[in-house]
Amino acid sequence: MAGGKLRVLQVMRAPVGGLFRHVADLTRALAEAGHEVGLVVDSLANDAQTEGKLAALQPYATLGIHRFAMPRLLGAGDLKTPFAVRKLAQVLDIDVLHGHGAKGGFYARLARIGGKAVALYTPHGGVLHFSRSSLSGRVFHRLERALMAQTGAIIFESAYAQATYSALIGQPTCPTVVIHNGLAPDEFVPVVPETDAADFVFVGELRDLKGIFVLADALVGVTRADDSPATLVMAGDGPSRAPFEARIAQLGLQQRVTLLGAQPARPTFAKGRVAIVPSLAESLPYVVLEAAAAQLPVIATSVGGIPEIFGPTSSRLVPAGDVSALAAAMQGTLDAPDAAQAEMRDRLAHIESRFSLATMADSIQALYQSVLGRA
Repeated sequence: MAGGKLRVLQVMRAPVGGLFRHVADLTRALAEAGHEVGLVVDSLANDAQTEGKLAALQPYATLGIHRFAMPRLLGAGDLKTPFAVRKLAQVLDIDVLHGHGAKGGFYARLARIGGKAVALYTPHGGVLHFSRSSLSGRVFHRLERALMAQTGAIIFESAYAQATYSALIGQPTCPTVVIHNGLAPDEFVPVVPETDAADFVFVGELRDLKGIFVLADALVGVTRADDSPATLVMAGDGPSRAPFEARIAQLGLQQRVTLLGAQPARPTFAKGRVAIVPSLAESLPYVVLEAAAAQLPVIATSVGGIPEIFGPTSSRLVPAGDVSALAAAMQGTLDAPDAAQAEMRDRLAHIESRFSLATMADSIQALYQSVLGRA
């Protein structure tokens, strides 16, 4: 149905994190453009938060939300679900199967075998996070190579992901394109810090990979202009919360660090004056985009696709895991707030021109039509 209304089935394992944010945004945009969309999700992950997120998407998913068993690693569901998705695609007369993440991409491409639909794939980190040395990594990387013939195109969220995929799996034999995640217009409205806002704000999972222990160590010697100790507010939860709280106590930071638990990002930004993302590894984190669009100065590490977000200000990124460099960046932002604001404006202009939701959705829809035209 090239050039007209499409019937699209998006396939993902679990509706959490940046992957779900991307799928939700794309589902709404496709529906608003007149296309019909259905979702395939994991029946094994069905807590109240998951169901609430899916319920909010129901008005846009006119082809329904369908649940099948999708084990996180390899499992029995992997033998049945691809066939169930293929049957569903045939019943719904699907034009485009779009798989998200390692499992979503696996099922979508297997499901197109023997059918008329084309299959596209967005890794979202997914398979890129599997080590070559692990059994799961070797299996998934082999599957990636085997499924290339069933792939109409691969969409990468960042040039970093595109390069990493080629290095791990090999140069794709299908078309590939980089389409950055995008933000809605209301996300570019400035967030005004609260009167009693902390100096720094962190939003993310409390786990080692997010650099939280490096952040705590860096905060120790950072001070304000009046020589009072700098403060930090953190929204998030995760497996490292208990050891992180112990580290805060060990460093004597209990009065300087406030843990809020899991909270939405945008309201939390108002509780700090400078956003900080000290991750040890990332793909293309929404939190960096969101904080920059909210017009906060941002301190971040040079990992994954973050340099693509920082654009003309990428020289300000700090090395991952470097306590001294992170502390220096934090202190420098407090010592020179005008320079931090000027840098923020340069970054904002870059993001506004390249990371809009409209640009993302239009580019993906154009790719769907292009792949269907080649099929």
